[in-house]
Amino acid sequence: MALWGGHYAPAALRGAVGRRRSTAHVGDDERRAASGRRVPPYLLARAQRRKYLHRSSIRYGDHPAQLLDVWRRPDVPPGAPVLLFVPGGAWVQGTRILQGHTLLSHLVKQGWVCLTMDYRVSPVHRWPRHIADVNAAIAWTRAHVDEYGGDPDFVALAGCSAGGHLAALAGLTPGEEAFRGELPEDADTSVDAVVGIYGRYDWEDRSGPTRKNFQGFLERVVVGRSQYRHPEIFTAASPLARVHREAPPFLLVHGEWDAIIPVDEARRFRDALAAVSRHPVDYREIPRAGHAFDLVDASHARHCAVEVSSFLAEVRTRHVAGRAAMSG
Repeated sequence: MALWGGHYAPAALRGAVGRRRSTAHVGDDERRAASGRRVPPYLLARAQRRKYLHRSSIRYGDHPAQLLDVWRRPDVPPGAPVLLFVPGGAWVQGTRILQGHTLLSHLVKQGWVCLTMDYRVSPVHRWPRHIADVNAAIAWTRAHVDEYGGDPDFVALAGCSAGGHLAALAGLTPGEEAFRGELPEDADTSVDAVVGIYGRYDWEDRSGPTRKNFQGFLERVVVGRSQYRHPEIFTAASPLARVHREAPPFLLVHGEWDAIIPVDEARRFRDALAAVSRHPVDYREIPRAGHAFDLVDASHARHCAVEVSSFLAEVRTRHVAGRAAMSG
């Protein structure tokens, strides 16, 4: 936020950086901020959480960091569709506070049960603890979400940035032994749809200084192993290298002006996945949006939430129809 948020923040929050503006324009921006239309989503997060949080700090595992929150409407009927949200933070900060709140509140209004999770992070916890925690949260959701009105037979997974990487990897590798952590063999870690929002999908490419710097960060901070000596670790953790025919339905959302994870990476992942998957692979590019756009720009956050909701509604409809056909 400190480094890049100013590039994408609403105009009302950028007045202190030396921009020339008239008094009339200042008044217009203040009125828009007061109406909520120009207030960045991270400033609205507390109100959204207070309105829709049903239960907080539920343990999905034995470690103190393995916590999740349940968001839902009080009147949601049993059997509501479920979304599990994985926050970002470069694999060094995975907190359920602030992130994804516009998306979660939008889905809750439409009758979804949403869960948002914390997970263990580096450098204290090395890879693959992060993905093992995501799989543990999926398994917990499959086993317990009916206690909160959710349908355990339809669980979608979404994530932003590093969370987008984790969501994509979990969706592509259900049941993988190396990513299961302490889960029993019969734990269900499959998901019915995946949404990656400005995610990192390539853990192998070292072409160019930016990519080399990123791979060096993974080696030193996240994995604790050299890619040169242990390339198999980075290949196994790269969603781009794990695409296959049986991948669940995917939606990828990325900002056109993302300076942290360039949009070309999302496009390449979309193309590779669409070339082999028998399920839908949808892609939405948000014009003039940068990284973490859903934290700093309300219009981009709402745009993303609407696109995700529309995609998940279609997948849910097909899922229900298929289930009815099989039972009939």
